[in-house]
Amino acid sequence: MKKHSARVAPLSACNSPVLTLTKVEGEERPRDSPGPAEAQAPAGTEAGGRPSRHCWRCSRAQLKKIFWGVAVVLCVCASWAGATQLAKLTFRKFDAPFTLTWFATNWNFLFFPLYYAGHICKSAEKQSVKQRYRECCRFFGDNGLTLKVFFTKAAPFGVLWTLTNYLYLHAIKKINTTDVSVLFCCNKAFVFLLSWIVLRDRFMGVRIVAAILAIAGIVMMTYADGFHSHSVIGIALVVGSASMSALYKVLFKLLLGSAKFGEAALFLSILGVFNILFITCIPVILYFTKVEYWSSFDDIPWGNLCGFSVLLLTFNIVLNFGIAVTYPTLMSLGIVLSVPVNAVVDHYTSKIVFNGVRVIAIIIIGLGFLLLLLPEEWDVWLIKLLTRLKVRKKEEAAEGGADLGLGLQSKSRRARPSFAR
Repeated sequence: MKKHSARVAPLSACNSPVLTLTKVEGEERPRDSPGPAEAQAPAGTEAGGRPSRHCWRCSRAQLKKIFWGVAVVLCVCASWAGATQLAKLTFRKFDAPFTLTWFATNWNFLFFPLYYAGHICKSAEKQSVKQRYRECCRFFGDNGLTLKVFFTKAAPFGVLWTLTNYLYLHAIKKINTTDVSVLFCCNKAFVFLLSWIVLRDRFMGVRIVAAILAIAGIVMMTYADGFHSHSVIGIALVVGSASMSALYKVLFKLLLGSAKFGEAALFLSILGVFNILFITCIPVILYFTKVEYWSSFDDIPWGNLCGFSVLLLTFNIVLNFGIAVTYPTLMSLGIVLSVPVNAVVDHYTSKIVFNGVRVIAIIIIGLGFLLLLLPEEWDVWLIKLLTRLKVRKKEEAAEGGADLGLGLQSKSRRARPSFAR
């Protein structure tokens, strides 16, 4: 079987490497297009009435992908909700959101080493680190990763990455984690709006409705706490974080396109290097100006910092590379499912009040998020499904009428008197 190289975009599950060919008896054949003999047989059987091994293989492959999808959803949900709750817990002892952002972003450096370790374990054609690095550097152009490319194509994304995480963490200090997690789900609506304006993506009415629902949810969430300055600032911070995340994704698609797994891992590692080289000075300045100050390094909860960094790294790894084993839509569900998890934790650990306005806002934003997960041709699929159900209903009605007519005819024959002697 030919080697398949999937392409992904960091922090975006939009490009799905779905294999559409299945190798059967020495030839490649579309998975959903059976041959003439299979087309005449009933579903799941061959022409002779035996179970089709081809259909069994497809169903097993689909079940395996769904199983991995459930595992990925649980991993995304647990890592994202866990990172959010651990950050909230960390700020009780260590009130330094930017330093926490800087510390966690440094761990991005591990992306490419972890990818290379997986390459050594799984790939049949093993390459040295230098060879693999040079091959992945082609993603940046013919000249590879030059100083100019670093500052023009990597540095801006490093700044956006830092702003996204810092605004999100700073919002956790102001408002509860339930509101933060549900408002961050609006970033998918912002991605659609920016893609429609900047990338000239296809216009979809249902996604416009989803964007309107997201904006309405933001307004209702602000109203839920009575427009207090503390909550308004927190909501503005998390909306800013969602906007930076959307800008990151759209600019990546505009400037760099899509990337293979190795290229995405190298790019994220470069963001970690940029963070170490150029962002380190900011936590130092904040420390000496006592904006983010701690009395001694012994007072820093290193366990919380490392735990948060590991959870965030796990979340980004699964979100970027999970499409190798499952569907991207399933991965996106993990983010929205973290909202009820955070709500349950907040209910038992904080003084959050789930009034009617807040609950409606959460439902509206969640509904908008789910509408944005619909594929571009969802209306065509829906029409086909309704047509198929209508045809099946007519066929069942016709068969029922035919069976009733045969039953009445046989009954009348049995009731007819015989004059034969």
